[in-house]
Amino acid sequence: MERNRETIQITMKILITGVHGFVGSNLVKALSKDNVIYGLDIISPLKDGIKFTFGWNNLDDGQIPDVDAIIHLAGKAHDTKNQAAADVYFKVNRDLTIKIFDYFCAHPNIKKFVFFSTAKAAADKVAGLLTEDVIPSPVGPYGESKIAAEQYILNTMQARPDEFKDRGVYIFRPCMIHGPGNKGNLNLLYNVVKKGIPWPLGAFENRRTFTSVDNICFAVNGVLTKEVESGIYNMGDDEALSTNELIEEICMSIGKKAHIWKLPKNLMNGVAKIGGWLHLPLNPERLQKLTENYVSSNAKIKKALGVEKMPVDARTGLKVTLESFK
Repeated sequence: MERNRETIQITMKILITGVHGFVGSNLVKALSKDNVIYGLDIISPLKDGIKFTFGWNNLDDGQIPDVDAIIHLAGKAHDTKNQAAADVYFKVNRDLTIKIFDYFCAHPNIKKFVFFSTAKAAADKVAGLLTEDVIPSPVGPYGESKIAAEQYILNTMQARPDEFKDRGVYIFRPCMIHGPGNKGNLNLLYNVVKKGIPWPLGAFENRRTFTSVDNICFAVNGVLTKEVESGIYNMGDDEALSTNELIEEICMSIGKKAHIWKLPKNLMNGVAKIGGWLHLPLNPERLQKLTENYVSSNAKIKKALGVEKMPVDARTGLKVTLESFK
């Protein structure tokens, strides 16, 4: 059996920051059956699967119990309306990562650290296939704050390598994550299509990578329970889909015929520009998100976990997500 497939332990105590968010809630469902889950969040409702949720101030007062692993999800999500000031992204995405990673470093009994970054920390646009060895070129405070957090982790590990010899540190760069409970751009697109509004962007032939939250949970459990080399790992489903294919999947889920119009690209770019001036739903940034090519390779994480395919294929994962929107 290969070394990276060896199971380290079955039951762990895991601290998850941002535990009550979309990804955190799904991780709790996936991991709480075999592990003890503690939360670290700005809210602390009672929730099945979470033994207790602490506040960030508890990191300094010694109340956090001994744990075996930390999963750092807490962060400021990408604001497509551009209403968040840049410093807010850095205070949350960079500074909270520094705070929790310093806590990890100060407690050598904690053997695993998983940080959820974003594909946008690596590249705002992708020509070809995005891999982990790309030179990061984020655009905007969201990606810039995430790459700053990544660099702090990597610089710390490089400066003090002896401290991390028997510990695993993993930086995940997922593309658009979806699943039950997701309320992002996919939900917005679903509601537009559900109203029977024709899709006017059919002329934009693109491919993009999506990430089922079930595949996220699989990968997290994998790096926690196997001996996987520390490093950066892209996260995504095996297949990339076009927006037109996504529209067709949405229409199938609601039992409607897809109405895809292939209007001239120049026309739609002009409409989006006007939409930006008038603060309408279709603006240049949203048009780019809906029509850009953004294909990410997940080969590295699959090799590390010793699998040929992720457990959930792209279309199956999307069907589960779309059913939850009903």
